[in-house]
Parts: sequence; C-alpha cells; structure tokens
Amino acid sequence: MKPAPADFSRRHFLRAALAGPAVLPAATWVSAAEGLVDAGAFDEPSRTVPLINDADVIVCGAGPAGVAAAVAAARSGARVRLFETNGCLGGVWTAGLLTWIFDFDKPGFTREIRRLLDERGARRGTDAGRFVYEPDEMKLLLEDLCSEAGVKFRLHTRLVAAYREGRQLTTVITESRSGREAWRAPVFIDTTGDGVLGALAGCSWDLGKMAQDDKSAECACQPLTMNALAVVRDVTQMGKYISFYQGDLKWHVEATANFKAEIQRAGVDPSYGMPTIFHVRDNIVLLMLNHEYGIRPDDADAMTTATVRARREVFTITRALRKLGGVWDGLQVVATAEQIGVRDGRRIHGRYVVTKEDLTQAARHPDAVARVTFGVDIHAKSKADNDKLTIERGGVQKFTPYDIPLRALIAKDVDGLMMAGRCISGDFVAHASYRVTGNAVAMGEAAGVTAALAALNKRQPHEVAWEDCRTMLEKIAR
Repeated sequence: MKPAPADFSRRHFLRAALAGPAVLPAATWVSAAEGLVDAGAFDEPSRTVPLINDADVIVCGAGPAGVAAAVAAARSGARVRLFETNGCLGGVWTAGLLTWIFDFDKPGFTREIRRLLDERGARRGTDAGRFVYEPDEMKLLLEDLCSEAGVKFRLHTRLVAAYREGRQLTTVITESRSGREAWRAPVFIDTTGDGVLGALAGCSWDLGKMAQDDKSAECACQPLTMNALAVVRDVTQMGKYISFYQGDLKWHVEATANFKAEIQRAGVDPSYGMPTIFHVRDNIVLLMLNHEYGIRPDDADAMTTATVRARREVFTITRALRKLGGVWDGLQVVATAEQIGVRDGRRIHGRYVVTKEDLTQAARHPDAVARVTFGVDIHAKSKADNDKLTIERGGVQKFTPYDIPLRALIAKDVDGLMMAGRCISGDFVAHASYRVTGNAVAMGEAAGVTAALAALNKRQPHEVAWEDCRTMLEKIAR
C-alpha cells in the first residue's frame, strides 16, 4: 500500500540513511510493468533525489509576505531558504503588476520599504498607508534586501510535495531547472498565497465560502484580475479618468465611473464594474480592467483559461479606446502581468481563526502581529452581480480596526509550519479585509521572527513567547 503524501515514515528515513546523506528517496511506487495500475493512473517509478539540509527556516513563496518573512528570519540569525515559482521576487507586487499598496502605515518592514522606495524615486503619493510604486524598481529593491540579509533565494522553483514524521513537517520537494530536490528544515513558512504548502502537508483548509471537501464546479470566491501597464500620450489631460493622480485618491469612485463610460462609448462592456487607472510615473499608467468569475486558483486548466481570456479583454478594451482618439490616442499596453491577480485562495486552518466578529468588535490580542485598518472588500461573484453591486461589505455595518494574533499564523494540524499573507487562518469576510499587502508584510515579518526563534532554540512556533518575538522585531528594525 502506498504511503499517504503527507506521511513520511521511519522506513523512508532508514532508506535515506543507507543511500547517503545527500539523497532522499522518493515515495515508494509500483511500476506500471507490474500490472497494478488502472487505466486512469500512472505509478511513477521509485527514485532518489538530492537532499539539502542547510536551512533553519524554509519560506515557500516570495511575495510580499514571503520576502518579509525571509528577511526577518535571516536578520534574526537564522539560515533561510526562500523559494519562488516566478522569475522575480515580489509576487503580486511584481509578477502581478499590482503597483498599488493598501494598509501600509505600520511599523517595521513596511516603513523600511516605503523609505527605500522614496530613496529610489519609485513611489507616488504622500499617504504612508496607500500609494503607487514602480514594479520593476520593487523587484530590484526586494532582491537587494534579501541579498543583504543573507537569504538564499531561488527563482523558477515550484513546490511539489511535503513530508511529515507524525505531526512534524520535515521535508519539502521542489522541481526546478536543477531537477527534483528535497529540502529539510525544522520550521517552514507557507507564503504561497494559495496555501500550497499547507495543503501538501495535510492541513485542513477553506477556499472562498467553501470548505475543503466542497467539490463545486464553480468557486464561491472572489474574482481574479489581470493587471497591465500602459503608456498614454499625455497623462496631464486624463485627470477625470485616473483614480490615483498626484497623490489624491478622493476621486476614485467618480474616476472609475467616468472611465467605464468611456469604455462603453468605445463599444465594450467591461467585466469589472469599476475599471481603474493609476498613475505610475510620467506617462505610464496601471490599467485594472477585468474580472474572471468563479475560478478556483487550484485548478490549472481554469486558471489558464482565465489568464488567456483576461489578457484578451485588456487588449480588446485598449484597442477600442484608442479608436476613440482624443485623450486615448496613442494608448498602448506595454506589459500584462505574468501572474493573474488572485484575491481568494486556500486559508489554512490555524490555532486561531480570524472572523467577521473580530472586525465588528475591534478585537485586541496580546500576541497581535498586525492591526488591520482596511475595510471589507468583496468583489462581486458574477458579472450579473457586478452590474448591480461591484463591491459589498459582507454584512459588516460598522468596520473597526482589529488585531491579527500570532496564533492565526501557526498551523493547527501540522507542527513546524507557519503561514503569512492571504493563506492565514480566517473566514471569508475577514479575509476580504486582511488580504491586502500591507498586512501581508506585517504578518510575514512576525512569522519570520517567530520561525527563527523556534528553529534556533529547538522549539515549535507555538512554544515561542510573543514577547520574545516583539523584542527581536524591535532589534532588527531598520
């Protein structure tokens, strides 16, 4: 009988020891030649893979939360490995061309990033909590920060398996240009956004409004969006259509209504009810034009179809606008995002669940890692709903800033595993508030420090006192 994917038995470790310290055997498989495979399955032959055991903390996913976690862990004295699927650090900030930051007025790493963006002339806006940045400058900045901290980061590397000894997560498997490799560490952090590591390790999770065992064809979750950078002939003539221009966001709702009217005048009905333009710099703007509804981010075929359809809509709209002439004359897409923007993903069950009640009751916790000030932002689940109400608040009549506790960042079902960013433990409504990247950075920073202290002191993350984490956060602040 084949072992469960997340159950790495003592027998496997004995085989690893016999094979040598630098190899880890893959799971035991039955070959197809033995005739034990049905028509709908293929049993991969057994093989050994290189085993690397040079990290105290392994961080999977190098988006805003992942970079913050990796840098914080390294500055706390840990040896850190950081893995990223895309060809750059930053996730939605860079590969996703987000260009826009919310809920960023916090102490620690957020303040440092803001200062460094200013030093590079790569930030627009005077508000510390929300602003526009240049995505390729952000790529360089994050690479510099990781390199300076001593983080060993690897791009073009995908997480494909995770193994445990009992409850303890011990090993992950990656695939990359270097082939299949195994990596061992005492503590891991899931910053994949979609909870990939937690799911592979056998954690329970929710997705959108669905529980893990819900096999619905359509995802009851928020839509995806493909961002794009474009150039315009003269941005100074487009103020009535630009949501963020010269540091002012007060115009947002009216600007999106004006922009939508222009798109409709061009003969296109956009899938997103509030199409948005942000001014990045000079005559470069961000375009946020589309929604892809009912797409499960763990369905590769659906994600592929959504990505292709979204990119086509971006070009359909921009080509139609260009034909109108006037301020749209010369409008040209220069880049679409490599990574389509995902609002919902798996939320890994933790030792605390952030809920809608936390938002309405201004929850306070002694182990608070972040105070969330961004309100509930639930995008419509279908085009028909979007035409009626683009954004709704999940029944929250009065939002109040609330705390995210460290316990929501520690996996409930697996030891040695933390989460930061979108995949922490929370319900659908709360997630629609804390999911923005300012909170992801704060969570990542706290997870990184906690993971480092746990690994260096041979403890589990839930055994680390928050006061020790707070002291270390103050020590490493720049």
